[in-house]
Amino acid sequence: MEQLNWGYVQLGVFALAFSALQIRWISSTMRGRRLARPMHEQEFRQSLEKIWSREQRSR
Repeated sequence: MEQLNWGYVQLGVFALAFSALQIRWISSTMRGRRLARPMHEQEFRQSLEKIWSREQRSR
C-alpha cells in the first residue's frame, strides 16, 4: 500500500473537524427546537417551581 500523501492527511483532518462542527451545530439546533415546544401543565408547574426555588436560595 502506498504511503499517504501529507496533503491528503491534512484534508482528512479538516474534513473530520468540519463534520464534527456540523454535527454539533445540527444537534444544538434540534435541541433548541425541542425546548421551544409547548409545555404541558405539569411541565410548566415544575419549571416554575425550579425558578421559585432558585429565587428563594438567592435571597
